[in-house]
Amino acid sequence: MQSLSRNIATLMGLGFIGFAPGTWGSLATLPLFAVMFHAAGLLGTLIALPIILSLGWWATQSYTQLHKNHDPSEVIIDEVAGQWIALLPLAVGATHAGASLFALWPGWVAAFLLFRLFDIWKPSIIGWADRRSDAIGVMLDDCFAGLFAALGVIALAGLFHGLLS
Repeated sequence: MQSLSRNIATLMGLGFIGFAPGTWGSLATLPLFAVMFHAAGLLGTLIALPIILSLGWWATQSYTQLHKNHDPSEVIIDEVAGQWIALLPLAVGATHAGASLFALWPGWVAAFLLFRLFDIWKPSIIGWADRRSDAIGVMLDDCFAGLFAALGVIALAGLFHGLLS
């Protein structure tokens, strides 16, 4: 079970990239999200989130039991969950508009950059969750960062499609 939790927690070892593993985890989420949306639509993409969260929490808890650090840098499944949340407004928008998910490319850029910003900066409740020092905190801070990023994506879409069109 330890190798399974390690593979999930590190996204099949991607987390062992020495430089900016969280950023790599966020980048890796982009094609995973696109494939899920194109294969299963909005509903499947939404259903995938609690599965990612549950597996991520379990894998993080299991993997970190053998480490002194509750949030080792190689654990990047939390980035997958947070980035997934940040991308959800794109899936909703594409579905609602009957458009290609890729037609909303500025939203992809905004979701990625905003998620990384909030995940690194950790303002407000994101920092509180990060300080929990347990597997739930590891997952929760990225979920909150993803939520903040998603709200930013929605606000930017409203600004550009509402005020500037």
